Amino acid sequence: MKQRCLGKTGALVSRVGFGGIPIQRLQEEEAIAVVQSVLDMGVTFIDTANSYSNSEERIGKALAACRPGRRGEIFLATKTNQRSKAGAAEHLSLSLHRLQTNYIDLYQFHNVADADTMAQVLGPGGAYEAVAEAKAAGLVRHIGVSSHSPETAKQLVKSGKFETIQFPFNFITRELGEELLPLTVEHNVGFIAMKPLDGGTLDRVDLAFKYLLQFPNVVPDPGIDAPEQMRQIIDIAEGDLTITAQDLADMEAIRAEVGTRHCRRCGYCQPCPTDISIPQVLSLPASFKRSSPARFFSPKTQQNVADAEQCTECGQCEEQCPYRLPIREMLKAATAFYREKELERAGVSP
Repeated sequence: MKQRCLGKTGALVSRVGFGGIPIQRLQEEEAIAVVQSVLDMGVTFIDTANSYSNSEERIGKALAACRPGRRGEIFLATKTNQRSKAGAAEHLSLSLHRLQTNYIDLYQFHNVADADTMAQVLGPGGAYEAVAEAKAAGLVRHIGVSSHSPETAKQLVKSGKFETIQFPFNFITRELGEELLPLTVEHNVGFIAMKPLDGGTLDRVDLAFKYLLQFPNVVPDPGIDAPEQMRQIIDIAEGDLTITAQDLADMEAIRAEVGTRHCRRCGYCQPCPTDISIPQVLSLPASFKRSSPARFFSPKTQQNVADAEQCTECGQCEEQCPYRLPIREMLKAATAFYREKELERAGVSP
């Protein structure tokens, strides 16, 4: 597969990466086989996170089974959601163990969502200190960050502390990505495009990757749980990437269809007066497609749904939403979807 330079890291990586969320829901042997198949197709950028349950362990087992020397050909990325120095150091040690490696190419701070979190990470005793020390010791080669907030993402890029940023970007959420993109070019920060298929919303894989691959410093990072999915994407990436007039028309039609009821997870609706985790609840239908049952039906998710069912419908979230989404209606639909899946899991007809 053709390669791209990932910003100031200077690393050449496959122009399409592998996201490690969906392999959580597979049986272990199947998950390992998927990772190995993707590597055999020429994918060299592998991304996961400490919080993705068994994803790191499965990727580690796949790497351990590779031929000698293969590890050096792979750009391995993972993340921590810890904000303190001690917490990040603990997560890093665990990730090295799970991934069965003595270094991580890109260590990222997971979902730095606002200025307060950024200050925690970068401040005295913050997580950045632990990772900077690990980099000096050779345990980490590059430092990155992920975010869903456009304004916070801009500040993270401008800080000079990060070599990459991972941010939602696709032709549905294009305004957010295209607004951030020039800043990443200016600061030579590698742009990893999470949710290239909008968390499973987009069926037109050809349009999704034609759109993203027109930007030379963007590396899409799709979540994959079957080799044929990656084969389809690679065939698109290696084919004719010309965006035709019909492609543009199709993109606009899809945007019109989903744009009126589509959460971009920017977080502007927060905080909720009754502490509802609005973006997490609204993302439940998409999350169902890519999460393991253990994660989808976790106690935390159950609590999020229970909280949403207590919505007072004050409407503050809708006033704050830059996309004017009907959040109150969408919360009802998302919680109803979750309860339906609970019944199906219990073997009860809704």
